[in-house]
Order: sequence, then structure tokens, then C-alpha cells
Amino acid sequence: MLAACGLAATAANARDRWVGEPIAPSAIEQGAPTLAPFQHVRFCLRYPSECRSDPSGEERIGLNAEKTELLDRVNRTVNAEISPTVKRYGSDLQSAWSIAPVFGDCNDYAVTKRHDLAQNGLSTRALRLAVVKTPEGLGHLVLVVATTSGDMVLDNLTRAILPWQRTRYRWLKIQSADDPRFWYAVKSPMVARSEHKTRVARLVPRTRSSLHLQRSSQGSFESEEYQDL
Repeated sequence: MLAACGLAATAANARDRWVGEPIAPSAIEQGAPTLAPFQHVRFCLRYPSECRSDPSGEERIGLNAEKTELLDRVNRTVNAEISPTVKRYGSDLQSAWSIAPVFGDCNDYAVTKRHDLAQNGLSTRALRLAVVKTPEGLGHLVLVVATTSGDMVLDNLTRAILPWQRTRYRWLKIQSADDPRFWYAVKSPMVARSEHKTRVARLVPRTRSSLHLQRSSQGSFESEEYQDL
């Protein structure tokens, strides 16, 4: 089965490298514990140091000018240094998530950014991988950085660093801040907002995505657990 990661947005608008216009800071709300993506389990066996917990680390990063520049630099550098490709994650287990490969998919971009930011001194508790679905219904992996200005998304499909609620993704699951080996479902932001205000569900019209992703020959993923990332 193909990993439904889009190709890197090399033609992204240069002005969108950091999009943090005024918006109420928001944190992703965890739901119930859920299964880790199978490929992440394999990744932890291959890179055990990337999956160790750090109870002394801060859960949110103070977003000052220095940290903002670091996030922007790592996001741009990794997006540029890894050449996008489509990888197969079949039963032969030949493909796997890798740090800083020459060619890679969304999974490789995300774990490389997490690794590089940790190497630059950021707390791994604030660096959390997340599984989402694109507007086309395709599985995708991004890196979420928990900051004092909200949860920000580093994504290989765009140069922009966006608050998580400004992406057009459907959020499925996120890595635990306390133990990187464990994952949690993500509560729907629409449900959380309606519960907070009126507890009345609202329907939001779908918008067409400007992203052009390659679909698997086997079709879109139907499983929300997306175990084949």
C-alpha cells in the first residue's frame, strides 16, 4: 500500500513562511488512547533515542524571535534537503520512516524536523507527530510544535507554519507529550467549539484544496486509524 503523502510544496508562496496572524491561541485536545501507527512502532525500534520520554522537558515552548526563526529555518531546510518521493509500505517491510534521507515522503520530513529541533535544544515533549487526513481524504503526517502561542504545524506540503486550527486537515491522532511511543485520538475542533459555546453541532462546508496530491493506485485510505503511514 502506498503512503498517501503529498509531494513537497516547492512552489509555495515565499511570503507564507510564517503565518501567525492574530488568532486565539489554541491547543489540540487529546481524546482516548489509540494505536500508534505501525510504521512509528518500527521507527522506535530503529531509532530508540527518538522515542524516549523526557519528563523534565517543558510541554510548551516560549515562542520568542529566536525560537520563531529556528522553527522557520528547520522547516525550510528539511523541506528543501529531502527530495519528495512516494514510498510503499508493504508486507515485505522494505520501506520505513527515516531521518534525513535523500528521498522521502511526509513521514520522513516530519521525523527529521522533530529530530533537528530536538538537536537544537527544544523539548521533545513539545514536538509531537500527528496523523491527519487532507481534504482529498488522504493520510498525511505532520509535526506539531506546542508553543505558548498555540500549536503550530510544520508540514512538507507548505513553507507556511500554521496554527493547527487554520489547516484544512481532519485531525485523527497525535503523539503523547509524556511518552512518544504512545498516541491519542484528537478531539474534533468543531465538537470542542460547539461544546464550549452552545453544544449545538455546526456544519462547515468543505472547501476545495489547492494541494495536488498523488493518489494510491489502490484508492484513498478508508481506515481512520491509518496504520500504513
